[in-house]
Amino acid sequence: MAIKSKTAFFCQNCGNQSPKWIGRCPACGEWNTFVEEVIKIEGKTVRREDGRSQKPIRVSEIKGEEGKRRSTNNGELDRVLGGGLVPGSLILVGGEPGIGKSTLLLQVALQMKDMRILYVTGEESAQQIRMRADRIGIKNTDCLILTETSTAMILQHIEEVAPGLVIIDSIQTLQTDIIDSSAGSISQIRECAAEMQRYAKTSATPVILIGHITKDGSLAGPKILEHMVDTVLQFEGDLHYQYRILRASKNRFGSTDEMGIFEMSSTGLREVSNPSELLLANRDVTLSGNAISVSLEGQRPLLLETQALVSTAAYGTPQRSATGFDVRRLGMLLAVLEKRAGFRLSVKDVFLNMAGGLRITDPAADLAVVAAILSSDKNLPLDHSFCFTGEIGLSGEIRPVNRIETRIAEADRLGFGTILLPANNMKGIDAKRFRIQILPLRHLGDLLKYLNQKEKG
Repeated sequence: MAIKSKTAFFCQNCGNQSPKWIGRCPACGEWNTFVEEVIKIEGKTVRREDGRSQKPIRVSEIKGEEGKRRSTNNGELDRVLGGGLVPGSLILVGGEPGIGKSTLLLQVALQMKDMRILYVTGEESAQQIRMRADRIGIKNTDCLILTETSTAMILQHIEEVAPGLVIIDSIQTLQTDIIDSSAGSISQIRECAAEMQRYAKTSATPVILIGHITKDGSLAGPKILEHMVDTVLQFEGDLHYQYRILRASKNRFGSTDEMGIFEMSSTGLREVSNPSELLLANRDVTLSGNAISVSLEGQRPLLLETQALVSTAAYGTPQRSATGFDVRRLGMLLAVLEKRAGFRLSVKDVFLNMAGGLRITDPAADLAVVAAILSSDKNLPLDHSFCFTGEIGLSGEIRPVNRIETRIAEADRLGFGTILLPANNMKGIDAKRFRIQILPLRHLGDLLKYLNQKEKG
């Protein structure tokens, strides 16, 4: 009897499926990205039997210690994961090429003592891994390296080794015999991830997958890959800066608001436990267009320098450029300044930069952005002992922000003399607890009064 196969066409950019070939993907809009792949072969076993049978049990009968977390000995990674690795969890780490994904996870594997770790690589040779390990420093002698791409062989070695943690570098290089297509295809990624998921859940062993990204910054492979895993981590940063940011876009076992900061060095990635002091190394220099923002990333307060440059437009259309800040929100703030404060910025170029290569999404950075823009426009340097926090509404009001006492305490700890914040946040604050002076603002007009007094004085 002839073996029958079922095929479908998949977009190699976003993973959209179609029963026939089409030129333009209706999901992502890319052209000529559909490739035919085999999705089912009759007569072949499509499910791996591991001999374990699961029975339904009551929630009250599940042992609580089965979900006990295990620390990775990396404070920043534990922070983003929500406290450590959960047994049986499947974690996907994505990022641009060369950003440091493999370095971070190899560093974790070499630092976790008293645990057998299997590091599976399909992109590098064992000699290349050893060279990086010598540079990082080997602390865990029970870290095993396997250069293999076949999921059947990998699962066989896993049963023999019985590791406490499995790291796959990367999911796009794995290949299973169940699917008759090349490694890295949509079908292969989906089935290989499903096999790793079955192993993680049945053995209560955490598995970390490294994933590639597409040119638009999203994770390569089918969208279902992000739904299958428990946690999706994004490793980002500017290659021209030494800082790297680790964020969680999905986390079933913790918050997605946390952020981990690392510094790339010759010996690997160093944890940055106090990023504010590093980002504010040059704050003693008094220049126009600079303002200090007190932002909050997850549970961590973060002070960083906001730089703005306002100049006369050399061409007909003024430029709007932002690095580390949403350019659409910048456009909104400029419109508020023109409508509510009377500043004619529509005929001027405005450039904004968050120092250090970080990207800030906290709305509380609005006040520092506006202060930096006004400072540059007036060519009036702000006092380097001042810092700002507050969201700006469309009517020009300074809206309250969350966890204001945490922000004040961080600015006070770093030696700032004055913090400008929303007046509505003053309720319930014991100002006597802090050495820093607190200036409440209700509207943009209050900020303009301060700037006018400084200009006259």
